Amino acid sequence: MAVLNPLQGNSQTVAFNNPIAEQRADPWVYKTVTGEYYLIATVPEYDRIVIRKANTINGLKEAKDKEVWHKHEKGVMGSHIWAPELHWINGKWYIYFAAGESENIWNIRIWVLSNPSANPMEGKWTEEGQLKTQKESFSLDATTFEHNGKRYMIWAQNVRGGNHGTALVLSEMKNPTTLTGPEVILTEPEFSWEREKYNVNEGPAVIKKNGKIFVTYSASATNHNYCMGMLWINENSDLLDNANWQKAPGPVFYTNEELKRYGPGHNSFTTSEDEKSTIMIYHARDYKEIQGHELSDKNRATRARVIEFTKSGFPDFMQNKKD
Repeated sequence: MAVLNPLQGNSQTVAFNNPIAEQRADPWVYKTVTGEYYLIATVPEYDRIVIRKANTINGLKEAKDKEVWHKHEKGVMGSHIWAPELHWINGKWYIYFAAGESENIWNIRIWVLSNPSANPMEGKWTEEGQLKTQKESFSLDATTFEHNGKRYMIWAQNVRGGNHGTALVLSEMKNPTTLTGPEVILTEPEFSWEREKYNVNEGPAVIKKNGKIFVTYSASATNHNYCMGMLWINENSDLLDNANWQKAPGPVFYTNEELKRYGPGHNSFTTSEDEKSTIMIYHARDYKEIQGHELSDKNRATRARVIEFTKSGFPDFMQNKKD
C-alpha cells in the first residue's frame, strides 16, 4: 500500500444546529430516494437499537427515537450493542451491528437484522444471524457499498490476535448477509496517531466521488485521541488488491481544543436536501477530561458538517471549521 499526502484546498463554511443528537455515538444517517433522513447510532446504555426520522438533517435534532430491537437477555447479542448501520438493499432494509455475549461481553461479532417494510421504523425486524468472516475473532463496524455492479463490505477486525488491535478488512458479498471473499486487509494501525492507548482502525465510511473511492476510518482510543484517517483508490482499480489502495500518513480530522471538539470520529456520509453537498455525520465530545473508562462516558454527540472537495478531487475536512 502506498502512503501519500492528499492535496489540501479551500472549503466553504456551512453551519448546522449541532449537535443534532445528544448521547448518540457512531452515527449513521441514511437518506432515501424520496428525501427522508434516518439516523441510527449507538445509545449509551449499549442495550438497544433506535431509529429516528426527519425530512431535514437539522430536523433529526427534535425527532423522536423508535426502538426497533433490544438485546438478548442471555447468550449472543446480549451485550455491547454498538455502531448499527441502516441500509436499503434490493427492496429490503438491513441493519448491521456489533454485539457481544451476555456472559462474555468482549466476544464481539457482526450481526444482521432485516425488514421488508418500506419504513424501517415500522414492520418486523428479523434476526438474520451472524455475518460470518473467515477468521472467528473480535469484529465490528461493518459498512457496505456497491461498485460496478458488485456489493462489498468493509469492517474492523482483530486479524492477528493478542494486542495487535483492529484492522480494516474488505470483501465482496454474495448477498446482504454473506461474504464471498477473499478478505483483504486494507489498513492496520501503524502510525502513532492510530495507536494511542489502543491499536485501532475502525468505523469505515465510504464516499464515491471524482473518480475515486474514499474510505475514512477512526483510530486510537475513544477519548480525546480518537481521530479520523483516510484511504483511497481509483474507481477503475481492483478493489481487492490492497496494493491499489493509498493511505494518508496523518489524520484528516482530530481534536481541536480551541473549538472544544474532542475525539471526533466514527463518521458516515450523506447528502444535503438539495443533493448538492456531501455531509459528514460524526460524533465528538465538548470536553477533554473523562471520568472513568471512556466507554462509560455517555456524552459523545452526533454532529454534521459540509465537506467540500479540493481541486484535485479530495475531501477537505477543514480542521478549523467550527461545526
